[in-house]
Amino acid sequence: MNSSIQHYTPAEIRALCRNGAFSGQTAGLADGHVQANLMILPAADAFDFLLFCQRNPKPCPLVEVLEPGCFSPSCTQDGDLRSDVPGYCVYRSGVLTEQLEDVRALWRDDLVSFILGCSFSFENALMREGIALRHIEQRKNVAMYKTILACHSAGRMKGNMVVSMRPIKATDVARAVQITGRYPRVHGAPVHIGFPQRLGIADLSKPDFGDAVSLMDDELPVFWACGVTPQYVAELSKLPFCITHSPGKMLVTDLKNEEFV
Repeated sequence: MNSSIQHYTPAEIRALCRNGAFSGQTAGLADGHVQANLMILPAADAFDFLLFCQRNPKPCPLVEVLEPGCFSPSCTQDGDLRSDVPGYCVYRSGVLTEQLEDVRALWRDDLVSFILGCSFSFENALMREGIALRHIEQRKNVAMYKTILACHSAGRMKGNMVVSMRPIKATDVARAVQITGRYPRVHGAPVHIGFPQRLGIADLSKPDFGDAVSLMDDELPVFWACGVTPQYVAELSKLPFCITHSPGKMLVTDLKNEEFV
């Protein structure tokens, strides 16, 4: 990652994405601004997904829902959801078929976009309180894992939760819970601490998405609900068609994190 991009505004980051000049992960970028997950699917499936989000607010905290065919969200000024994300995943019949940097060629008038809160937003608050985050220090994507935690089904939408993991010093865990608990619209407090096998995670060194980071002797693995959950749901529900962000490559919005406290 070009270190200078860490000081870019959300609008500047989105412009780089739109022009094909940036396709990296967004952890640590746009300090103080809300980052968001993206789920785009046909109107025929939109109500089921809306209901799924309402029933599963930890992994799918709603920030904004757009009208069918619309691609300019109110959480950005002059934003374009078809091009302003560093990377997209395209699923057909539950199978990841394409990874693209621009989905304008796939756009349809019946597509409904859902913008969901992302834990990258509360990472700024953790770091301000002196809690180190190794994936940011090492300029990696956060580690994400599929779990055996079942979500509440809604219509054709069914599946299990995906979690993101951050190693936290055992002495800082309680404080990390308190800090992130102030941000329920970006996943809030952790869903699990320690004992990854209880989530069905056999090996922390092999994340399903993102990059592995080391766990020190004085640390515990702390797991937060993750906005990649809809991608796992698309897979398990065999959705005919949907477009999502690529894990770790988020929509950087103009919203401020303090607006979500």
